Parts: sequence; structure tokens; C-alpha cells
Amino acid sequence: KSKKGVVSKAPYELYMAFVDMRNLVQFLPEDKKEGVTADYDSIHAEVQGFNVGVKVTDRTPYSKIEYADDGAPFHFTLKMHFDPASDDPYKTAFQIILDADLNFMMKTILGSKLQQGLDKVVDTLVDMSEGRMPEGFDPTHLSS
Repeated sequence: KSKKGVVSKAPYELYMAFVDMRNLVQFLPEDKKEGVTADYDSIHAEVQGFNVGVKVTDRTPYSKIEYADDGAPFHFTLKMHFDPASDDPYKTAFQIILDADLNFMMKTILGSKLQQGLDKVVDTLVDMSEGRMPEGFDPTHLSS
């Protein structure tokens, strides 16, 4: 589980950014977009020689989106939760839950990196929603 963060966007706004897999492509650096294909329900790419895909398996409007592997070296599911913040309905209490089927060695090697990655996604969303851009992030490459 990632840490929980409060994003300065209403749950429906944040949900809509993640509901269409094509939206995720715009956040990739230009040099990483080659070979990436996406449609409303899935995104696929070749990563370090592996064909990796992710598909949406469940959409609960404005509160949860579930993803699963769609051709990956290991099975995983990922759930994003978008709950109204307790103090402000125009902010979102956001959390990511990853369930990955990793063997002992993979868990040992990747476990802390996965945790750090999930927490970084939450921190980045919080920062961006408050107008702070991540280091090295160039918003000019995003489509409108």
C-alpha cells in the first residue's frame, strides 16, 4: 500500500485523469513513447525486452479504478482509490494498493523499490495539484 495523500483536486477530476489509459501516454518522456500503444482500456509497451501491458478491470466512477497485468513477467493488480477528503469535498484522499505475485527473490529485490515508487506517485500527484512540478518534469510536452 502506498502512503495516503490529499490531492487538491475533486475525486471526479482525479478519477477522470486515470480512467482512460490513453491519458497516461502524455506523461511519458518523448524518448519513452516509442512502441507504446494505448486505447481506452489498456496500455502496452516493451520494457527491457519484455512486452508489458496493463488493462483496466474495474471502474467504479469517481471512487476506484482497478488495473491488472495484460502480458507481464508476473501477475499483478493495482487499485487506485479516490475518496473525498474529510475536510474538503474538492480534495481527494488518494491511495494506491498493489498486489504483485512475486517469488521470494523478486520480493527481496523489488519490494522496497515498489513501495518507494507507489509513494512517489502519491507525492507527485499531491505536489502537482498544488502547483509544484517534479524535478525534471517538463509540462510543455503535455497535450491539452
